[in-house]
Amino acid sequence: MTTTARTTTTEQEAFLRAYHAAHPAVTADALGAGRAPDGRSSYQILCDRVAGRNRVLDLGCGDGLLVELLARTAGRRIVGVDLSPQALSLAHRRPATAATALVEARAQTLPCATDGFDACVSHLALMLMGEVEQVVAEVARVLVPGGVLACAIGGGAVGGEAYELFVDLLRQTVRTAPAAQHIPKLGDRRTRSREGLDGLLGPAGFAPVTWETVPIDLSGSVDEVWAAVSGVYDLGPLAPDAVAALRAAFGRAARELATPEGRVPCGFDVHVATARLVR
Repeated sequence: MTTTARTTTTEQEAFLRAYHAAHPAVTADALGAGRAPDGRSSYQILCDRVAGRNRVLDLGCGDGLLVELLARTAGRRIVGVDLSPQALSLAHRRPATAATALVEARAQTLPCATDGFDACVSHLALMLMGEVEQVVAEVARVLVPGGVLACAIGGGAVGGEAYELFVDLLRQTVRTAPAAQHIPKLGDRRTRSREGLDGLLGPAGFAPVTWETVPIDLSGSVDEVWAAVSGVYDLGPLAPDAVAALRAAFGRAARELATPEGRVPCGFDVHVATARLVR
């Protein structure tokens, strides 16, 4: 690993720590109420992918929403790992996580025993991580042979709805913002496609990835939709007046999409990737 790569990862993680210190429940706030066509949240879908697995690692557990769902299975041993102490503090407050080990740590150096888990889940977190080959190596180390890795990966706007509108307006805002108000590049693009994940996971001993794209419905009032879409990292460094202008522009345009009842259609694709360790 070169010095430049280490510096980039350090910058990425510093940004993520600072952002989640200010917004420790941002992902759950944005997607927790969203539902797939079958009525499940993206968190529940991921939880169901590891049904029957009793030793589960939640990689990038955030404020503990997925941990709480996993803990509903009696006798399950769960460990949640995250970079953000503020998010972990919220996770500790969930009654269902009382018996869960919640640890502040980097995914590249997991403080976990080899062969300690039969499943690892990661909800919109693996896609943000630098030095991803090392992350994958660590996941393979802590999983038993036959263990399952299940990840939810952001897939972007469904299209033709408010999320796509928001992304277009956000790009315009960021394009005109000073460079100091741009976020660092986060994660590794290979984690965002099936082919890229296969290229990362295969050498570590995983079978080919099972891949499913699920649309998550985030529709609601203009304010509810703004609350869901505005949790993206790009807003963090923007000047308050730029964010206010973006919100006003989004509100005007989103109202044109609203139904007579005031409901604004908004959809976000989540890719659900699952791979079994076969080494």
